[in-house]
Amino acid sequence: MQRILLTIVALFLGCTSAFAQFKSITAPTIDPEPKGKDEFDILRLGKRLKGRIVDHTGNHGQDNRMWSRSLHQWRDLYIYLPPGYDKTQQYPIVIFLHPFAMDERSFLRLVGSIDDEMACGKLPPAIVVAPDGSLDGLGCISKPGSFFLNSNAGPYEDFVLQDVWDFVCNRYPIRPERNAHVLAGVSMGGFSAFNLGIRHRNAFGIVMGIHPPLNPRWADVDGNPRAKFDPRRWGWRTGFDKPNEVVANYGGVKIRLGGLINPVFGVGDEALLMIADNNPLELLLKTKLRNGDLSMFVGYAGRDEYNIDAQVDSFLYFAKFRNIGVSVAFEPDGHHDGITAMKLMPAAFRWLAPQLEPYSPGKCVVER
Repeated sequence: MQRILLTIVALFLGCTSAFAQFKSITAPTIDPEPKGKDEFDILRLGKRLKGRIVDHTGNHGQDNRMWSRSLHQWRDLYIYLPPGYDKTQQYPIVIFLHPFAMDERSFLRLVGSIDDEMACGKLPPAIVVAPDGSLDGLGCISKPGSFFLNSNAGPYEDFVLQDVWDFVCNRYPIRPERNAHVLAGVSMGGFSAFNLGIRHRNAFGIVMGIHPPLNPRWADVDGNPRAKFDPRRWGWRTGFDKPNEVVANYGGVKIRLGGLINPVFGVGDEALLMIADNNPLELLLKTKLRNGDLSMFVGYAGRDEYNIDAQVDSFLYFAKFRNIGVSVAFEPDGHHDGITAMKLMPAAFRWLAPQLEPYSPGKCVVER
């Protein structure tokens, strides 16, 4: 399992072998010592940025972590402040939710692009927050991610929406309007952005997902979850009880179902019920989402190793059937990897810019 997850990490963002040097503990628990995950030179990165990264982690020689009252743990958090940051002004907030088999450090490989967009005026100034959603607080190289949900693995939704939210709002000037609040994520984090955004749209007005599994219950009428989307052959997956089922194949390295879902969603009927309860596509119906309730963007690839293109296609088809608008970027020859994700980011930024423009510092907006 560790070899498999390390392969996922390498395929996603080119992470180095230094990621493997961690211990495991059982979560949630009190962790009085910082993790010491100092594989990324944050000082050198900071010198290249026009904005600033605030280090609320234990990754770089000092323990600056936040306390999570929900998880009963010290947790890592990066906060990006835009160029020209002025604490007397209020800013939109973007909560970045990281992929499976990663933690908050994946944000450091994306922040340069965000900084460039804001520095040249293509993206309005915003505060970006990147919390650690690994299961044990030590990075999830050898363990699955939390999907940022409340589950048997721990109250990770409460961690993000209560602990992180309060920590940031008590220290930084965040605009109060829901349409100035963005949930964004990659892969697992994209699933979580849509899941949390649809269910908590009283607090968040914008969701963005890159490679997001938006319908993990997709299967065709023959029960094949690897089938490409065809609305005339639409079925539903009704079982998650085969832990050795191969859900992706990276150059001969097989990713199996159990390692992805069992710690969070459980097994058998328990897994089916929890996945159905949290499936973004099914949440469109359950929450009676209407067009205009939530601004949504999805970027995905046509050769996704997890067949997420079929999941997204089914989500988009259902949304269109209900007259719900979703903005899309598509890479037909792309894969479920960091290279494709970075190709999709410019389209995501172009879409996000006019969404945030009315909430730029100093502007007055009356929301209806």
